[in-house]
Amino acid sequence: MQDISQVNTKEPDISWMDDPLVRDIPRKKLDFLAELFCQSRGKTQKEFLAAFMPLLKRAKKEQLSFTPEEMKAAIAAIKLHSSEEERQKIDKLIASNPFAAKKPSQ
Repeated sequence: MQDISQVNTKEPDISWMDDPLVRDIPRKKLDFLAELFCQSRGKTQKEFLAAFMPLLKRAKKEQLSFTPEEMKAAIAAIKLHSSEEERQKIDKLIASNPFAAKKPSQ
């Protein structure tokens, strides 16, 4: 079976950056997310996490952080402008996010 990520070579759609959902997010943050989105394209989760770490370090160095509202808006906009396959990958990545804050046990 051929890996579908190797077949789809078109450039990623970054039209989500102009979506009204993200109009209040500073351009520098949107550019960071666009780079993250482009670098994650066609990668396995393990490959994505390896590529994500240098970006995370750069964001920290540049004191670039996102509010929960900004992240929700950006994810919603990206998903609106993504294929079904891409939406499924986004959902899977979010569901298994090792960086997400864990809720304290009761």
